[in-house]
Amino acid sequence: MQLKYVDTKEEIIAVNKKSKHIEPHLHNALEIICVTSGTLELGVGQELYHMEKGDIGFVFPDIIHHYQVLTPGINKATYLIASPFTIGKFAEIMQSMAPEYPVIKAEKVEPEVYRVINAILETEQSDITVAQAYLQIVLARCIGKLNLVEKSHVGSKDLIYQTVSYISANFKKKLSLEEMAKDLGVSKYVLSRLFSKTFHRNFNQYLNDARLNYACHRLENTSDSITNICLDSGFESQRTFNRVFKERYKISPSDYRNTCVKDMLS
Repeated sequence: MQLKYVDTKEEIIAVNKKSKHIEPHLHNALEIICVTSGTLELGVGQELYHMEKGDIGFVFPDIIHHYQVLTPGINKATYLIASPFTIGKFAEIMQSMAPEYPVIKAEKVEPEVYRVINAILETEQSDITVAQAYLQIVLARCIGKLNLVEKSHVGSKDLIYQTVSYISANFKKKLSLEEMAKDLGVSKYVLSRLFSKTFHRNFNQYLNDARLNYACHRLENTSDSITNICLDSGFESQRTFNRVFKERYKISPSDYRNTCVKDMLS
């Protein structure tokens, strides 16, 4: 288990791409997933929800979630990530509530919803107002089909959850194991054992993984410069970022971005 990314600078990110395994993470944005080919497993809390072509999943802000791809062949989905201030009247609901079952099956989705999702994909970045209007239609047609419960009923408040949440909120800052342990009200030895036994990595490795995963999200979904991505991800220098990135992925950040673009177009 590890964190991926915490926030999005873009108001709305919309992309149709190959589905892949993404480890547990959370962020302050709404995420909508529409399977366009094959299958996808959406994990929320300790539950795993199977999704097939046409199914639409909803992950409200600040909910830990992950993805798994368990079937061979072409598995693709449209991913919409919307910052809180783009979701209008629904923002207040999403602050305290979350779907008890986060997937709407294809047979219950109105055809208009698919047309609107495709329209969002085709909207130019400069037409953010248009994309927001389309997003409101998707939410208006779908939220009523979800049974919403208090967020406290989704996921857990144990130390594992607190650890993921804490790193999510603070990975861009200069962090230490001691400081984190103090903030969570546990000893640094308890926290150190948690990282080793649960996450199978030490604190610094986990923190770097969080930063790298966030950087990958930016490389995949934005045109931001690599320098800005590096600093925004919490690395002190681009030299360190490039070294750590290459150690993990065996390629440079620029090559990683180029590969993602090719995969998206294939």
